[in-house]
Amino acid sequence: MDADAFPDAIRDAKATELDRLGSQQALVALTDADLDAERVLRAAAWSERTASETFAAWAESAGDAGGTDATGVFAALADEERGHYDRVVAQLDRESDSADESDFADEFDLADESESGEVDPMHEYLRDLDTTVERAAGLVGRSLAGDRTQLQVVNFFVNEADERLADLFRDLRSDTQAGVETGADLLASHCEGEDDWERATEVAERTVQIAYDDYAETLEGMGLDPKPIC
Repeated sequence: MDADAFPDAIRDAKATELDRLGSQQALVALTDADLDAERVLRAAAWSERTASETFAAWAESAGDAGGTDATGVFAALADEERGHYDRVVAQLDRESDSADESDFADEFDLADESESGEVDPMHEYLRDLDTTVERAAGLVGRSLAGDRTQLQVVNFFVNEADERLADLFRDLRSDTQAGVETGADLLASHCEGEDDWERATEVAERTVQIAYDDYAETLEGMGLDPKPIC
């Protein structure tokens, strides 16, 4: 295994899960079937902020995890995701008479990570990863899963004939896709043998699986079948 082959290996191993995460039902799960522009923006903002907090925690402890060079990488990712959050929240002023950026930010802080006050299962798993190899692999898995969901956010705004918001999420999706290469590059620097690559594969696949299981459980709770691919 090497950094060039790693992302494709994960895509192949988790092809079914990734396809379903990119189905039209992705936004149904993300918004609890409340498919309007404001609700989609709010869900996207929570996702970006949660990712920012995850990467910030990784940056803070990167030296302890055996990867001092990873500190800057994770810090940059945290800043990037916080920038995504700020850009999405800025759109809420334009979509809702009752929501403004400062109020939404305050609400997030009060909720402490999400509207329910809980971190989603994927980020809970990511935050428990200890080593740079594991975190880099988790980044690859998270980026692959996030790319699929963000595609549906783009499609939602295309269908709403809102090219401004569609373009915003195309930009965010491009950054998320770049996370695959960033994670693979870190793996190239830190994997010292096949045992490390095997652990990385396990973590990346597990990250995608947890994202899918959360998606499937949410849909099943609504009485919907997560299996059809749209």
